[in-house]
Amino acid sequence: MPVKGSTEKYHVSPKGKLKLSDHKADDKSLFPDGEKEDHEPYLVELREELRLLQNKLYAESKNRLLVVIQAMDTGGKDGTVKSVFSKVDPQGIHVESFKKPSEDELAHDFLWRVHNKVPGNGEIVVFNRSHYEDIIAVRVKKIFPKKVWKSRYRHIVEFERMLAEEGTTIVKLFLHISKDEQKDRLQARLDNPAKHWKFNPDDLKDRARWDDFMEVYEDLIQKTSTEHAPWYIIPADRKWYRNMVISRILVDTLKGLDMSFPSSDWHAEDIKID
Repeated sequence: MPVKGSTEKYHVSPKGKLKLSDHKADDKSLFPDGEKEDHEPYLVELREELRLLQNKLYAESKNRLLVVIQAMDTGGKDGTVKSVFSKVDPQGIHVESFKKPSEDELAHDFLWRVHNKVPGNGEIVVFNRSHYEDIIAVRVKKIFPKKVWKSRYRHIVEFERMLAEEGTTIVKLFLHISKDEQKDRLQARLDNPAKHWKFNPDDLKDRARWDDFMEVYEDLIQKTSTEHAPWYIIPADRKWYRNMVISRILVDTLKGLDMSFPSSDWHAEDIKID
């Protein structure tokens, strides 16, 4: 099934002023015809492409891919990981989550707990939440003064530049859901006893600060979307569309690495197995 347009429409340019309200959370313009069941065969194809490319990445063991996922509560971070990477070889991918810092982590610089989680050669690492929490939560909840979180923009840009120059390809994804969609997803957790474990009453406190979070995300994404570490704003109200777009971005990114399987110093035709 052809894509009607390019995923570049979701790429955030370092120039200009970002307004999340200009980005529709329910957009499906790349796949406008039909719904989930109509596009499932193409998603299956994308997963298979991603599997083959990850196999080549792992075998070549030269490039590295870091995928950063940020979203509001119920934005679909876990669902994205489960769907998009469902066919990838587990030995070549690691998923790292960054929750509230421990006392030991707080005793170090804010990037200390992040640096040793980045990918090595041949690996894909997915950050389910990331170092950006140390700006977002800190700023919205006024945990540290402005001079602390403001300097972190520069630290993060330079940290990501160093990773890129050392051979890491970085893709950053903001899963953009609407406030109405978040309400529906929170209610679904309340209505289903099997999902009560996923509901945290404190999430309602963050929901009450929705506008503050949007303002911070706008500022953060604009200031940290760079050529070496671009941000993409992913319409995430439709889970199937979110998965399609992200899969397409990652497949295109890995294809751009121009990878190849390593050559051997022997010839298969010369070997006989008794």
